[in-house]
Amino acid sequence: MKLREIVLISIASILVACSPGQDPRPTPPAAPPVVVQPNVVSPNLPSLNTPSVQAQSAIVIDTITGRILFQKNARTPRAVASTQKLLTALCVYRAGPLSDPVTVQAADTRVEPSKIYVSAGESYTRQTLVKALLVRSGNDVAKVLARDVSGSEAAFVNYMNQTARSLGMTQSNFKNPHGLTEEGQYSTALDIAILAREVTKIPFYRQCMRTKEYTFQYPDGRTKTLTNTNKILKRLPYCTGMKTGYTSAAGRCLVSSGVLNGKAVIVVALGCKGNAVLDDSEKLLRWALE
Repeated sequence: MKLREIVLISIASILVACSPGQDPRPTPPAAPPVVVQPNVVSPNLPSLNTPSVQAQSAIVIDTITGRILFQKNARTPRAVASTQKLLTALCVYRAGPLSDPVTVQAADTRVEPSKIYVSAGESYTRQTLVKALLVRSGNDVAKVLARDVSGSEAAFVNYMNQTARSLGMTQSNFKNPHGLTEEGQYSTALDIAILAREVTKIPFYRQCMRTKEYTFQYPDGRTKTLTNTNKILKRLPYCTGMKTGYTSAAGRCLVSSGVLNGKAVIVVALGCKGNAVLDDSEKLLRWALE
């Protein structure tokens, strides 16, 4: 063997021997399915500084890598109220162009309590209705979109559950597109975080979720100001939105996201009372980003 070859082989051996060990944390996939790594806490966030929250279930994940930074009862099944509208919106996006027209039917309007008050016979684009869904959480809008996409609400629910399973949401079962309480409907903080991370990949949805207020226009020319239900948008300048929820069974729920100094996180707080959902969400966003 020539001297040059011997030297090159020796150098390569030294480099291999001196290289750091393989990182035990797998590189997250660049495309679906999304996998949030369980039981991993970022070394940059010391456990001694872990905040105390009132939420029954909570989780913080790194939006970019999917790593869990904080969790509390994150795998406990529970009602999640309107936070599951993120799944409704995702299903609509995957079903076809948001520019497709939608005509409201009378049955779509028979739901309470949170409504945009669209009326039978009115026509909109899916995009118009999805924005109202994400900003103001209209239950009637959720029903319109579900029926339009799948032909019936029952068929859309099947589509929701199939989509959830494809994302790795293994502890969820959905019964409707809006989140009102139904027996056998549940999810977890972890599953909602997985869902939220997928939704953040859609630029138009990111724009909707950070919209604080806008004017919704009905076909007859009437207008209505829709104010975002996520008050963290006004508390923290780096909050990028996501979705609120409330029922008596679920308590106050909030999915919030934030971006600061090159870091991005998603916070899920479920089962809160009163303003605790805002306080917990703000505390966790500050802890993770500041």
